Amino acid sequence: MNNKIIVTGATGLIGRILCSKLLEQGNEITIFTRNPEAAKKTIKFAKKYVKWNYNNPEEWKDYLNETDSIIHLAGTNLGAKRWNYKFKKELFNSRIESTRQLVNTIKNCENKPKSFITASAVGFYGDRGEEVLIEKSNPGKDFLSNLCSEWEKEAEKIEDQNVRRVSLRIGLVLSSEGGVLKKFLPPFKIFLGGPLGNGKQWFPWIHIEDLINILIHTIKTESLQGPVNIASPGIVRMKDFATSLGKVLQRPSFFQVPKFILKIAVGEFANAIVSGQKVSVDKLLNSGYNFRFTDLENALKNLLEK
Repeated sequence: MNNKIIVTGATGLIGRILCSKLLEQGNEITIFTRNPEAAKKTIKFAKKYVKWNYNNPEEWKDYLNETDSIIHLAGTNLGAKRWNYKFKKELFNSRIESTRQLVNTIKNCENKPKSFITASAVGFYGDRGEEVLIEKSNPGKDFLSNLCSEWEKEAEKIEDQNVRRVSLRIGLVLSSEGGVLKKFLPPFKIFLGGPLGNGKQWFPWIHIEDLINILIHTIKTESLQGPVNIASPGIVRMKDFATSLGKVLQRPSFFQVPKFILKIAVGEFANAIVSGQKVSVDKLLNSGYNFRFTDLENALKNLLEK
């Protein structure tokens, strides 16, 4: 590819793997990070490590010129704390305000990037039951839906500058290094695994390898723009996910965790944990992307047998 790419959120689960693969392919990577020294240890051989405080664009604006793509993955972990007013504000600012500052700064660049690719989430839709959700479907009405909706609205403003914008509505990422799978494993390992909530909700999963390949596909595919659902075509219900995980681990999977227990444990975040989205990925498929993992059991074996 040999592109010049800026990545925010590069030291997170997705960012680390993405940067490594982009570097392997010969791209020139600049990392925007709060801690450049730590980033150098996590991701080696990037072209530059730029200290990034999104509220101080004067410190980093010059790096945006002559860049082919900006991949904006930064954002405070949704499950890091209980959702009180202060933490919700942090979640909001780390996504919406950081995106706003990037977009406003790009507007003043002489040589603007060709594409601005930013994360979002299937949480955009809220809990929608059996409704098939396409990118034109309306957002939900809860906090996470509003967060994703406002996030995408800020990113969309870059289109006024003739910069291609893609907002990736990412599903539940399966990885052996972190994410949702790592949180499911402990109870299964002590024979107490099972579905969360009633188990009937749709579980839009995505293998980390496919997610990374989709991000790279998005950089290269100029016809792909706007919001894009990112999940495996092999979507399953929560109870089926638990059954498949139990089968791969050779553990039982019938210890259901009711929503009220989750609310005691994590508060309002429980609503997001047990919500379901039956997302369509036709837009991604029609752009020419070919999934490697569409069968959940094969995906879990690939991750857990490594």
